[in-house]
Amino acid sequence: MRGRAGLWTGAVRSKIMQSMDEWLQQRAKEMRHEPVLYERRLWKLLRDRRLGGLKFRRQFRIGRYIVDFICLRHRLIVEADGPQHEERAEDATRDAWLRAQGFRLLRFPNQQIENRGEQVVAAILAAAEAKVIRGPSPLAGEGGSRRLTDEGFL
Repeated sequence: MRGRAGLWTGAVRSKIMQSMDEWLQQRAKEMRHEPVLYERRLWKLLRDRRLGGLKFRRQFRIGRYIVDFICLRHRLIVEADGPQHEERAEDATRDAWLRAQGFRLLRFPNQQIENRGEQVVAAILAAAEAKVIRGPSPLAGEGGSRRLTDEGFL
């Protein structure tokens, strides 16, 4: 319904937001029950505090987004990226919003999870041990979304 000024009324907007929240919660639950192959492989390493005692959650909703894995204590998000994530503008927008909320992101292509799992584990541990900086970073690139290569993070 529209109010006199042609804007959505508060009640209608609230109902839409509630429906979106419910849909995201349901979608996250479905994704937990049907993970893709590389998310399953990462979860075997991350679950039950197996990786350095870090507590990760999977398919966790933050705002209007669902992240693959998150360690809330260290504000660290880990993403398993399949081919659908190649240079997508939506991912850049999402990553920027998550960084603005104080989260750090690590993205690992599926092939890296498959072929260089020990580097993935080392990168996650190193990121968790790094000092968490709250708010905007004074250093360029710090706290951003990075990809691990043979030479380190990009």
